[in-house]
Amino acid sequence: MVQGTTSDAGKSTLVAGLCRVFARRGERVAPFKPQNMALNSAVTPEGGEIGRAQALQAIAAGVSLHTDFNPVLLKPNSDTGAQVIIHGRAITNMEAAAYHDYKKVALDAVLTSHHRLEASFDLVMVEGAGSPAEINLRENDIANMGFATEVDCPVIIIADIDKGGVFAHLVGTLMLLSEEEQALVKGFVINRFRGDLSLLQSGLDWLEEKTGKPVLGVLPYLHSLKLDAEDAVEAENIVKDAKINIAVLLLPHISNHTDFDTLRFSSDVDLRYVRHRESIGQADLVIIPGSKNVISDMAFLRAEGWDREIERHLRYGGKLMGICGGFQMLGNEIADPDGIESCQKNSQALGMADFSTTLTPEKMLKEVKGHCNLTGSEIQGYEIHCGRSKGPALASPFAKMSGDQNDGFISADRQIVGTYLHGLFDRAETVNALLSWVNGGEFDANVVDMKVLRETEIERLADACEAWLDIDKIASLLDS
Repeated sequence: MVQGTTSDAGKSTLVAGLCRVFARRGERVAPFKPQNMALNSAVTPEGGEIGRAQALQAIAAGVSLHTDFNPVLLKPNSDTGAQVIIHGRAITNMEAAAYHDYKKVALDAVLTSHHRLEASFDLVMVEGAGSPAEINLRENDIANMGFATEVDCPVIIIADIDKGGVFAHLVGTLMLLSEEEQALVKGFVINRFRGDLSLLQSGLDWLEEKTGKPVLGVLPYLHSLKLDAEDAVEAENIVKDAKINIAVLLLPHISNHTDFDTLRFSSDVDLRYVRHRESIGQADLVIIPGSKNVISDMAFLRAEGWDREIERHLRYGGKLMGICGGFQMLGNEIADPDGIESCQKNSQALGMADFSTTLTPEKMLKEVKGHCNLTGSEIQGYEIHCGRSKGPALASPFAKMSGDQNDGFISADRQIVGTYLHGLFDRAETVNALLSWVNGGEFDANVVDMKVLRETEIERLADACEAWLDIDKIASLLDS
């Protein structure tokens, strides 16, 4: 199990790298995160939902996605509450205090999944969440040491030296654990080191002497590592002389912003996130992204004045796209009669297309393929949403999906489109077709293939792990 001294210490990345390292060695490897809190998720072949990081780790391990890789997923829909997803299915919304007590029940789901994985794989590579030394979260913990002690799992603690204070982070974290938990810690990994490693050696020697635990390696800072983010919004690209400018509204509950990675990595596209108190400004395309609390984010959009800026953008001939929750915001009304995402029962939407959306308890989770009516190209992606949309505007659908199902809409003037599809931009052909729509004529951008890029970056990460970590010592932990 890899645990971290802080969030973003490198847990997800190290697990992905080790999954690929051991898969190269012929091991059947499964990634596993007992409890994840993230708004970036992926759909499994059986129609379940797991965290995006576990999907990446599964790709690194060379295995198909499965809900057992992330048995408990929490998707925040407010500052104090979240949707609780167990074994890939949303079961309820809970406030943080109620979930604290529910963790005893959630542990059963965690142990059930872990048992199944142990029976099916040679190695289960586990990722913790946040830090094991968060004192207020220790009781009933299922994400870090609570899980590790339950199954007697050896633990590696990783810390990010680029943030500073790495030795305090590691020693402090270890000291805040119980003696039983400290015994499970088998070593440390230091992440994101820059410079001459010999200058760090005296600190490594001190750390080993102080704690009695070995340093299993020091990973270098891997510049511009392009892998799917677990949750945090990555910095946008800044492209000089970009051929197309795209503005994505950074909503408070933005979900699956990995949709835009292909656009961020294109050298012909300048994609930027429009943040709180910022103006949309000049853009060829404005995108309203997915949202985990669409009614709340609709209110935020209005409070920022973005609704008026969008109207001006359209008057000047700009294009507008809504994805999932952003698609719902383009209609007349959003209703949430059962309180699926919000305590507010309904909200007026932007009114840019004649349809309305009702949120329902049953979540739509599926991978899809089809034909894009806007561009004439083939498209594929996945759906993760509770809303059901109906209205005259949908008679002009954005896409015709397999199974003769329609998706989204295209406005009569072809300036505005809406779709439920996430992952729409993952294929280079689709990106070029959509950018041609934005450009008003054929456009052939220098677009990366995300599947190829992801594989290249995983290999780069695994090579670094092989070069800078004591893999044989880590492998010996499997028998400890």
